[in-house]
Amino acid sequence: MSDSRRIALAVNGVQHEAETPVREHLADFLRGTLGLTGTHLGCEHGVCGACTVLVDGRAVRACLMLAVQADGCAVTTIEGLGTDEALHPLQAAFCAHHGLQCGFCTPGMLTTLAEFLQVHPDPTEEDVRVAISGNLCRCTGYDSIVAATMEAARAMRGAGA
Repeated sequence: MSDSRRIALAVNGVQHEAETPVREHLADFLRGTLGLTGTHLGCEHGVCGACTVLVDGRAVRACLMLAVQADGCAVTTIEGLGTDEALHPLQAAFCAHHGLQCGFCTPGMLTTLAEFLQVHPDPTEEDVRVAISGNLCRCTGYDSIVAATMEAARAMRGAGA
């Protein structure tokens, strides 16, 4: 039995096929094999949320998911959330509200919140705080992140910011 497998997955809308060790985590695959270093590794135990990516639209901890489990899936990382020309509303709001400082937690925060706002387009501030309770930030104190999320929610609903 081989200790590696060939997988095929779409990452940020681009189809990829690669050989991966069966025990390699998705975060390591994204960073090492695909060179997408926006997915950050913090605790590597699923506690901090820095490695959160979207798999088939659902927020998952890439440090806990094996790359072989993503075979056939669509993965969105921070690199695929928006573009330089058209930032995702969350990215634009984070910039406007200084929702990031060191930036280490930001990719996980943004992907977590992207899924959250798809499911909850009109959240309260408390809803946002609960949604990000699994993402640790040591710099912002969360107020700017919550304000940015509320603005992004308004923008995504078409109400403007």
